Amino acid sequence: MKHDLKAKNILKSAMLYCTKPRNDILKVLIVAKTPLTQKQITEKLGKNQHNKTTIYRTLRTLAKKDLVHKAYIHKKASHFELAENCGKTRCHPHFTCSNCGKTICLTDISMPLIKGLKKGFVLQRQKLQLLGLCPDCSS
Repeated sequence: MKHDLKAKNILKSAMLYCTKPRNDILKVLIVAKTPLTQKQITEKLGKNQHNKTTIYRTLRTLAKKDLVHKAYIHKKASHFELAENCGKTRCHPHFTCSNCGKTICLTDISMPLIKGLKKGFVLQRQKLQLLGLCPDCSS
């Protein structure tokens, strides 16, 4: 119930209608501990909930309103998460284990915004993905 209320408040803050697909997708992302692909979101919703096109369009709408963002792309699949842990121009770092594939959000680490870009470059968003071995795989 508290996830439902949080999802509704997120939509209300962006002045979006609280439709079932928007609410359902936000609830999945609220509960998720890591960014999820569209396929993973679909699986968590259940096959009979919403079709792929509805989920794709809903994610696109939520991303345009900066409620959700693409955290990173891995194996040609975008991974989505709530944008609440990130600023307008930078995202918290993500650590992906090269052995087991698990990704951990490093929300307690802050990275300074890059400086010194050559003239003509306009930074829109800074993302950092670290690759290595997670604690389980490194022991």
